[in-house]
Amino acid sequence: MSAHAYSPAERDAVYRVIRERRDMRHFRPSPVAPEVRQRLLAAAHQAPSVGLMQPWRFIRITQTDLRQRLHALVEAERLRTAEALGERGDAFMRLKVEGILDCGELWVAALMDAREPYILGRPLPEMDLASVACAIQSLWLAARAEGLGLGWVSLFDPLAVAQLLGIPHGGQPVAILCIGQVDAFYDAPMLESEGRDRRRAVADCLFENIWGQS
Repeated sequence: MSAHAYSPAERDAVYRVIRERRDMRHFRPSPVAPEVRQRLLAAAHQAPSVGLMQPWRFIRITQTDLRQRLHALVEAERLRTAEALGERGDAFMRLKVEGILDCGELWVAALMDAREPYILGRPLPEMDLASVACAIQSLWLAARAEGLGLGWVSLFDPLAVAQLLGIPHGGQPVAILCIGQVDAFYDAPMLESEGRDRRRAVADCLFENIWGQS
């Protein structure tokens, strides 16, 4: 064992929060304490980022009318998605995809503008987006450790959300994040429980030396 390893109890806690993280859709409207909210933000801000560019920006939505307008944008996109699904659209419409009007905290995670000067480690232009995803994951795990649910909402028109929230040119909304108290965490990912998909075996996601070679 490495001399730098955590104690068995600490290590188990880390693996437990990873295992029990869920994409939540059902919330109670109870507020999140300010000190907890600050810990969550600090956890997100500790995420790695390529070239230390820290491209994440979080917009906390506190105005009721703004929350409702975001919900309307998501609902409009949900209807467009159902229409595109054709005969599967009815089943999709029965699936709860967000908790925007219910959660205690509503944040929008976005890419900052003026990212062009950050070129270190960016042969892949998507690395700034990957960095924001790392921040969201850190926030997600911290929320689970605090006993809070988090749901990532991705059904929206990025341009419409950017205009609504005044995100400058070059910036981009990435996720609408519902955060808050829940009655219970799902035993399994909701799409798995609904029979719509299942988690792949770990062995199917690891190749050796060459793609497809196990």
